[in-house]
Amino acid sequence: MKFNASNLWRWEGTIGRREYFAWGVGLFAVKYNLDRLLNWVCFDRGWTFFDLEQAQIYLWQGLPSKAERPYLFALLAVSLPFLWAGLVLTLRRLRAVGWKPWWVGLFFVPVLKLVFFALLCALPSQEASSAPFQKGTRGERLGALIPRSAFGSAVAALLVSVATAVSSVWLGTVVLRNYGWALFVGLPFLTPLMAVLLHSFHERRTLGACLALANVVIALAGLGFLLFAMEGVICLIMAAPLAFAIGTAGGLVGYFIQKTFWWPEDSARLFCIVLLAAPGAMALESALPPPLPLFEVKCTVVVEAPPEKVWRNVVAFSELPPARELLFRLGVAYPVRAEIFGTGVGAVRHCHFSTGPFVEPIEVWDEPRLLKFSVTTNPEPMQEWTPYRKVHPAHLDGYLESKGGQFRLVALEDGRTLLEGTTWYHHHMWPAIYWQAWSDFIIHKIHLRVLNHVKQLSERSEI
Repeated sequence: MKFNASNLWRWEGTIGRREYFAWGVGLFAVKYNLDRLLNWVCFDRGWTFFDLEQAQIYLWQGLPSKAERPYLFALLAVSLPFLWAGLVLTLRRLRAVGWKPWWVGLFFVPVLKLVFFALLCALPSQEASSAPFQKGTRGERLGALIPRSAFGSAVAALLVSVATAVSSVWLGTVVLRNYGWALFVGLPFLTPLMAVLLHSFHERRTLGACLALANVVIALAGLGFLLFAMEGVICLIMAAPLAFAIGTAGGLVGYFIQKTFWWPEDSARLFCIVLLAAPGAMALESALPPPLPLFEVKCTVVVEAPPEKVWRNVVAFSELPPARELLFRLGVAYPVRAEIFGTGVGAVRHCHFSTGPFVEPIEVWDEPRLLKFSVTTNPEPMQEWTPYRKVHPAHLDGYLESKGGQFRLVALEDGRTLLEGTTWYHHHMWPAIYWQAWSDFIIHKIHLRVLNHVKQLSERSEI
């Protein structure tokens, strides 16, 4: 294997898998130590090889805080030549294996980029993939375990991939208590990919067959999570759009692999990568969790009453009517009543939900303009629908956590009040932007239930 420095900037040509692996590992080592030098010289920050906080920068993508932005922008500036080299090397490697250049987009996706790199290192170039199959190899032994008929290979693929998905989810959620990129992105991508590769081991399959198999894997895995009491119906419904979309992408990659290669010689190596990638990434995420973003949800209503009257119903309010919204009837926790112990700063407000109370020490008591509080106790966010008496997945314990909130009252013309409710929260589930869409929607519905109840109480003529 000869190294050619022109590989780092030339677009044309191809590159072998061994050379691609060597360049990737070598460039990472140079970049990592260059960043350590930059930290020491420019920012006076010590950085050891096992510094977990700094390792997060390499593994997870997130928005930096304002204080960290100059530091991270400096790291980004140093990264540009390495990003260019990685992009060029990956494009040349894609050309060598016969894939379209747009697959290079996976180079920038957290977790999947590690799987993508491993696949490109394992897959043979097109010339090598046309070599005759030698008997007695690991590929032949693996092929003996896979039925040759289309139906038999599909059933075997489903059994192996669904069993892998269920066991990996058990490892990630029960043992590691992690709901990260590996669980919601890596696993839905890898298990359909594995199923398609198994199904097409003896014979190439059509695009429709590969995509259908990929989506059946996702559906059966979800059923397995339900039957093994690992998840409830509501969470599976919430995760389904993301899982089916990524599962389809995994099936598509599997289709292109089996369409491009005759690959029994490399099958054992490839299956090992697919089998170990998700559990390995879960363990890595558990050891190096990404920083938690703080989200904000704000809702407003106009009340036909002055702030002084509205204030009394904000601080504490009577029992709300039974929940009629479908979301709450499905099991999502909803507010029931609120009471307060004491007055002024230091008082403690209890907002009772269907699953228990939020405990809210008052931090700002500016009557009748602002009531601001922190949250020290969070109840479970939902009651799962399940065929069993009770299911308690790990994400019910602190994975959606309110950190604080406030009610702001603004006097309007004609004795009316603009009532604004705000909640600040974070969750430990990734991709954050996907789960934020669900949690923002749920908190928005909770806000409207409380604000509309306060509005009705305040507008009653007898108050």
